[in-house]
Formats: sequence, C-alpha cells, structure tokens
Amino acid sequence: MNDNHFKFSLSVFVLPLLLVLSLWVIFWFEITYKVNLTEYGIYPRTFTGLRGIVFSPFLHGSMEHLYNNSIPIFLLVAALRYFYREHFFKIMGYGILLSGLLTWIIARESYHIGISGLIYVLVSFIFFKGIRTKYYRLVALSLLIVMLYGSLIWYVFPDVEDGISWEGHLAGLITGFVFAVIFKTPEYQKMIKYEWEKPDFDPTGDKFLERFDENGNFVNPPKPEPELEIDPEISSTSNFRITYHFVESKNVQDKGNPEDKKDAF
Repeated sequence: MNDNHFKFSLSVFVLPLLLVLSLWVIFWFEITYKVNLTEYGIYPRTFTGLRGIVFSPFLHGSMEHLYNNSIPIFLLVAALRYFYREHFFKIMGYGILLSGLLTWIIARESYHIGISGLIYVLVSFIFFKGIRTKYYRLVALSLLIVMLYGSLIWYVFPDVEDGISWEGHLAGLITGFVFAVIFKTPEYQKMIKYEWEKPDFDPTGDKFLERFDENGNFVNPPKPEPELEIDPEISSTSNFRITYHFVESKNVQDKGNPEDKKDAF
C-alpha cells in the first residue's frame, strides 16, 4: 500500500463537523429548556450508570468545557478518517464503549461526562499506531500529535486539576494503545527514491547491474583506462630549462646599456 491509500473525501470534513454540531445542539437544548442531563453520565459501578457509557461523550458541564473539547475532537476525527479510513467506525464506536466501560470500573463515585475520553482514545491510537507502522507519513502524524496534544498526558494522573475526570482520560489512553496493537494496517511501501526501487524497473541492459551476478558478487569489473604514454625525454625534468626575464618599466630613466637591465633567474 502506498500514498494513494490516503485520499481526501468529503466525509473527512463532514463526519467530524456533524459530531461537533451534535455536541453543541445537545448543550443548547440543555440551556434553552433548562434540562440537566448530567445524570445520564457515567456513574461508576451502578447499573443505571452503565447508560453513561453511550451518553456521556455528548454531555458537557459548561460552555468552556464544550469549547475546549470541540476543536481537538474535530481535528482528531478528521485525521482518523483520512489516515485510517478502514478502521474509522470501529475506533470511534469501540473507543466510546471500551473507554466508557473502563471509566465505569475504575472511576470515583461521581458523574463523569464529556467527550475528552474519546479524545484520549484518538490521541493514543494515532500516536502509537503511527510509530508502529514505521511509515513516514504516519510517523510524521504521530509527531504532530505529540506537539499539539503531548501535554494531555498530565491529565491522566490524579489531583492534577479539580473537576477533571482523570479516570476517563486514563481509560481513553489505555484503550487507544490497545487498539493500536490490535487493529492491523496495510503494509505501507517505503518512499521510492531510486529507479531500481520501482516495481516496474527492468534490470536488463543496465550497465551497472551487469557487473554483478545473482549473489551480488562483482564479476565484471570495468576496464581500466589506458595510461597516457609520455616521452621519457619530455618527462625528465632535467631536460627543462625555464628562464625568467625582468624588463624595466618605461617610466624609469634608462641609464647605460639596455642589455645590462635584464636579469636572469
């Protein structure tokens, strides 16, 4: 599989846009009709709290909370759709379910809401999968993710900031790593730099390759260039005599015989 695998389509823009719009529509509904949907979030180790596994990513406690999550989720979902099209719906669906279930198991007794758990799933998956593929474009994407969201790692630890569900973040990080190991990607071809690396390269008639056998041994060395024949009399430095003459400038007044003004070196 080569770079032709990555093709832009309208879904790369539409799908993350629809997701973000759904988050804002639900938040607008809560504000407009003064409805509190927090109780539909994840409440650990209770039967009713299980429904939060599905609903919690679409619930946010404040405008700031929703705004801070909107830009990262849009960019990450778009990147996932473009670079990992064949796994897009599996990563999104299973990511919500598995990270939510882990949060339900390990979290403190409180309602846990927000799509940040899925954000951590995508950050973790894109980073670890890109490193594992060793494909230059996906590795570059992994490095870009580190530059943009590397600081998120601090929010998987307890007591970093009050009101933050570090358990949901940790669950998302673990889920993304597991997905990076489980889901297989195509065997990407390395970037072609030379003519002989191309699939349609024909070695027949190649002057350089003709000098090697099938085992790579050098069997047909190039013929040495003929040496130039130099006359021994000319090559002997003893037969050369170089004489330098000094001629006085015309601006200097001539005195005496002109023949006396020439010096030999």
